[in-house]
Amino acid sequence: MTRFPAWVYREGTEPDPRFSLANERTFLAWLRTALALLAGGVGLEALRIPQVAGLRLAAAGLLLLLGLLAVAQGWIGWARSERSLRLSRALPGPTVGAVVAIGVLVVAVTVVVGSFL
Repeated sequence: MTRFPAWVYREGTEPDPRFSLANERTFLAWLRTALALLAGGVGLEALRIPQVAGLRLAAAGLLLLLGLLAVAQGWIGWARSERSLRLSRALPGPTVGAVVAIGVLVVAVTVVVGSFL
């Protein structure tokens, strides 16, 4: 049976299933985060909260972009970690986790400041 993606599974040995399952839970957590960010972006624009329209649209767009980045982080992070587990290497750190966190902070500040204008 061929497993996907092949570049993750073709090398190394099968790690302890607990580690692979923990890696999968982390991937699912990134997907939940992405879903929340995407829903927040859509909701922010759909609800039309009383705020400067340009700032609201910018915040919504940033949330949508951050949601897409979270999906990418989840997939790439899962694959890199699984490959590291299979090759008995140190686990890699998140590639865009700090970007997502800073982006959420920027959105929060934008929404708060925009509500006072």
